[in-house]
Amino acid sequence: MHRRLATALAASTLALGTLVATATAAEAAPADKPQVLANWSQPSASSYNLWAAARANQSAWSAYAFNWSTDYCSSSPDNPFGFPFALSCARHDFGYRNYKAQGTFSANKSRLDSAFYEDLKRVCAAYTGSTRTACTSTAWTYYQAVRAFG
Repeated sequence: MHRRLATALAASTLALGTLVATATAAEAAPADKPQVLANWSQPSASSYNLWAAARANQSAWSAYAFNWSTDYCSSSPDNPFGFPFALSCARHDFGYRNYKAQGTFSANKSRLDSAFYEDLKRVCAAYTGSTRTACTSTAWTYYQAVRAFG
């Protein structure tokens, strides 16, 4: 009798442990993670701003287990000719790394590259005249590089 009770209790404890582990794993990746990722990887300025705010407060998004790592502009200069492209490159890395982890990179690469180009053009909008022209030309070159090699 005691042995059956102990076996039943052990089985119940094991089942409860499995249930808790499953619930914890589900909490580690909220169901809306793909939607949040999509919201942060659109070509719009508002999407960039949402991503930048989240990046500044990554701990608030820890349950989503996003990959925030970046090498910025990889083997290209982060600030070519003094143009601050580093954060645009960081958002681009964020999109690439997280869509690859999600297994949907191919379906999203074109949009991620377009968002990158729009981010770079917003950087260039802060300049005027020939400086803006030089910035925009550099942005176009960076965009073409990620389209071809990214």
